Amino acid sequence: MDAVIQQLLQWLHGMGVHAPAGTAEAVGQAAGQIGGAVDAVAQKLDMPSLLALAAALGWASGFRLYAVVFLTGAMGYAGWIQLPEGLHLLMHPAVLAASGFMLLVEFFADKIPWVDSTWDAVNSVIRIPAGALLAAGVFGADSGAMGMAAGLLGGSLAATSFATKATTRAAINTSPEPFSNWLASFFEDGLVVAMVWLATQHPLVFGVVLLVMLLVSVVLLVVLFKFLKIVVRKLRAFLGGEPAPHPV
Repeated sequence: MDAVIQQLLQWLHGMGVHAPAGTAEAVGQAAGQIGGAVDAVAQKLDMPSLLALAAALGWASGFRLYAVVFLTGAMGYAGWIQLPEGLHLLMHPAVLAASGFMLLVEFFADKIPWVDSTWDAVNSVIRIPAGALLAAGVFGADSGAMGMAAGLLGGSLAATSFATKATTRAAINTSPEPFSNWLASFFEDGLVVAMVWLATQHPLVFGVVLLVMLLVSVVLLVVLFKFLKIVVRKLRAFLGGEPAPHPV
């Protein structure tokens, strides 16, 4: 780097432009600081970090797709995290505006009993594929094979979290009071934010927490199996245009 700076200054001198004394040292120090900052960010994008980010984007999309898109893009736009090249589109102002608007719509729709289940049914056709695409975007720009593997991982995690959310909400909605629904919705809001943050800051800890969450999902799906069947029938009715079954 120093050699390049010296050559540049010599070229400017030959053109009749004389740099002040100490310019080379100052530029060299600035370049060193920039290089150190880039290296520090690059170190965070090692394989565990990338895998954790892909898993977090896939898993969280099953709960709050639009919040995931907005939060990830906003953190990258603000410089809090460096996004892989395949996710740079999330930082575009149009994407941030659209995902931010849909985040607000989903926030309120998710707080109303039975409206939340209807919202989940409508968004079932996009959450799982979007979770797969977001996870694939972590690796897709650099490796097609890793992008495909990450997409399969993200889609599977999105399907698991979506099934858990929809099943749990179907069970909660059988209660006439709305407070349990509100508590569950706010808990999901906080959980998505916490998991995305944990994946970007502490990827190994995130991996452990994700395994625990998957075990909890399996237990809930087994215990609430009859409500899972209700969710499946609703999805079939929505996709096939058949009348939806009445709530239990």
